[in-house]
Amino acid sequence: MPRIMGIDYGTKRTGIAVTDPLQIIASGLTTIPTNEVFDFLGSYFEEEEVEKIVVGEPMHADGNPSQIAHLVVGFARKLKKQFPGVEVVMHDERGTSVAAKEIIVQSGIRQKKRRDKSLVDKIAAALILEDYMNNFSDW
Repeated sequence: MPRIMGIDYGTKRTGIAVTDPLQIIASGLTTIPTNEVFDFLGSYFEEEEVEKIVVGEPMHADGNPSQIAHLVVGFARKLKKQFPGVEVVMHDERGTSVAAKEIIVQSGIRQKKRRDKSLVDKIAAALILEDYMNNFSDW
């Protein structure tokens, strides 16, 4: 069974998460510089079968799009164009970065490691993917 990928897009760094092959568990995969995302995805898709990419849609708490929403929409369009065999969907990502920070604190990771923003991005991507799976799973 192919995997589902979650992406937490950022202007500097992008967090990436994937499911296991049975699409049961979402796990953070990596965080990479945003300007390297398409090269990374091309290589990843050569090794792993991915049927869907869930891109976090940045929204304010009131439901209005955030300042970078237009960049994320452009990113999603480019994904669809560059990888036409993979379905791309947008999913509300409200609160995932805050939740990721809370998870990191609760996990007992040392303060120095908690400052690593790439860890937050990777966990946020996993939370986006997990929320999508919980809301749109065929289970």
